[in-house]
Amino acid sequence: MAMTLRLTDDQDHALTLLAASQGRSKHDAAVRAIVTAAARMLDDARVDALARDLVDDYAAAEARLRRARG
Repeated sequence: MAMTLRLTDDQDHALTLLAASQGRSKHDAAVRAIVTAAARMLDDARVDALARDLVDDYAAAEARLRRARG
């Protein structure tokens, strides 16, 4: 699927530097950056979900302990 990516001069310069540092075209560098960011965000979302579950579990356990202690 084709799309147009509109960048400021500074963003284009950053993409040019990124591509050069990777030895890739600007297109390949942009695609790789998008995929990497998405993977990182999805991993972060999974970690956040696990942490919320654990916090809920620990909070419930702490509440039970407090009730047991009276």
